[in-house]
Amino acid sequence: MTRRKRRKIRGTMKICLLLVLPLAVGAVISAVPSLYQTSRLSRGKTNAARMADEEKETRIYSIPERADDILSGSLILSEGYGAIAETASAGVVKLKSPLEMFSDDPGEKPYPTEWGEGGDIIRNTYPHYTGTTFIDLPGGGQVNNKTSVPNEELLKESVIFPDFSIEDTSEPQVLIYHTHTCESFEPYVRDKFDPSFNYRTTDETKNVVMVGDAIQAELEAKGIGVIHVRTIHDHPSYNGAYDRSRASIVPILEQYPSIKVVLDIHRDAIGNESTANQPYVDIGGREAAQIMIISGCDDGTMGMPDHMKNFHFACSLQEKLESDHKGLTRPVLFDYRCYNQDLTTGSLLIEVGSHGNTLEQVQYSGQLIGSSLGELLCSMKEKK
Repeated sequence: MTRRKRRKIRGTMKICLLLVLPLAVGAVISAVPSLYQTSRLSRGKTNAARMADEEKETRIYSIPERADDILSGSLILSEGYGAIAETASAGVVKLKSPLEMFSDDPGEKPYPTEWGEGGDIIRNTYPHYTGTTFIDLPGGGQVNNKTSVPNEELLKESVIFPDFSIEDTSEPQVLIYHTHTCESFEPYVRDKFDPSFNYRTTDETKNVVMVGDAIQAELEAKGIGVIHVRTIHDHPSYNGAYDRSRASIVPILEQYPSIKVVLDIHRDAIGNESTANQPYVDIGGREAAQIMIISGCDDGTMGMPDHMKNFHFACSLQEKLESDHKGLTRPVLFDYRCYNQDLTTGSLLIEVGSHGNTLEQVQYSGQLIGSSLGELLCSMKEKK
């Protein structure tokens, strides 16, 4: 081949390369956004979409076709229990459904795995109340005044800031316990309840301890230290439970003077032999059990000279919960009761749902309580 021919071939190849190169570069450039979008959508699937898939599964678990298999543990949906290291879109920690949790030691009174049918479950949402005993709080929610304290005086008290402050510390500042530890709930939404079940179980994945776990998870996610007493105080004997729970928490309060808030978490019992009420409200597309805060008043015989300071805290929490989650609360019950509320100025009893509510409804309510309480306590810390 002559030198002239070789030069001609090289020139032709350069021209072809110059023509092809812009097309190749353009293809790569146009592919990059597509690749990025695909990657972003893939990551979205592992977060928002995957979370939506999990929520769909949760809804399926609420009314399972094989309820007995789920509740007996023969159908294992996943392993372990507790908080998963991510947060749901509603701003609460992602927790495993109580229907997926099984205790290694359910105790002497396990949660039922088979269910009969008897009386009716009444699903209802308690509304805003009217009447002479009810007080509307300025920031939302109500108080049911069952005492001789005039409503006008109680309304003035309701706007007073809580007595305690929250510090930046690694020490615990909230104590959660359960006087009636065995109080339990319906497994899932249904029309009839089982009259042979007294809604009490020693299985802490199916009683109010599980609700306390949900509150604890939210508080700790916001940096609030928590001690959760899981001791059973109402089994085998129900009588004397308040004395036994007091004996459990007094040493803890003595050991940790940093504790400012003490919550005794219960569930209500609304209904009779033929009906069981299920007070619920839709919060963010999910059903939550309506809750009721109880703040005791001293009639001069209960040894609670600081009872009004507890009431200040009750009103602050009630307003915060209602502003965050409208309809979640029933009116604060202000009545002549003690319930060990003499121990701190931040002591409250909270009824989370009733025996007609489901496990998932009360767990979600526990999360909402913990989330709002955590924000309230953090705001108190910021003001100091």
